[in-house]
Amino acid sequence: MTTLIVGASGATGKLLADRLLNAGQHLKVIVRRTSRIPDYWQDAQNITIIREDNITMIDADTIAGYLADCDAVALCLGHTLSWKGIYGKPRKLVADMVQLLCSGIIKNTPGKPLRFILMNTAGNSNGDISEPLSRKEKWVLALLRLLLPPHTDNEKAADYLRTVIGQDHRFIEWAVVRPDNLIDESNVSAYSVHKSPVRSALFDAGKTSRINVASFIQDLLTDETTFRKWKGQMPVIYND
Repeated sequence: MTTLIVGASGATGKLLADRLLNAGQHLKVIVRRTSRIPDYWQDAQNITIIREDNITMIDADTIAGYLADCDAVALCLGHTLSWKGIYGKPRKLVADMVQLLCSGIIKNTPGKPLRFILMNTAGNSNGDISEPLSRKEKWVLALLRLLLPPHTDNEKAADYLRTVIGQDHRFIEWAVVRPDNLIDESNVSAYSVHKSPVRSALFDAGKTSRINVASFIQDLLTDETTFRKWKGQMPVIYND
């Protein structure tokens, strides 16, 4: 199995790449030319490192070439937590990359659907099912859409998979992973996965370690039973 990871130099993407490498999976990773990656990746036999000056400028034909021999895609891309990262361009970094990857997959017309896993956020509701929000939560979300472009970007990225790709696409099968407040831990710990949030991401946020997110995404990519359980859904993951 070969997986393309976009955002592999990020905090969670790097953990996911390490777990897949250690499990003997074949990887392709797309990183910026200036990104720092572990030295041992350079010597690994089962990883292809693709460096791009600007990943937002990759065209559909190029991404289709990168995807040609892949069985799955994991998108762990996010906005840098800085003024420029939050309010600068590109404001639709994740949503545009979702569309680009889907275009590349479709161009290749694979013989079986590629598995697409998108890392998102518990603050984004799944529009396919009823996830009730209080009036207070609705007001705060409306403000976030106005004041924090990355929140809108996350919504649009997931919505593209939900509403454009849908549940029965010929070439793409997907799941959107929604962690809550991300924290760093050294080892995988006990965690639970839910169809919808079991607490308010705005007023009673839980914690999710990045390594637990990486572990769950790995299972979605490599374990058929886990993926079939969550295919076409937006599971929420919390540390126990």
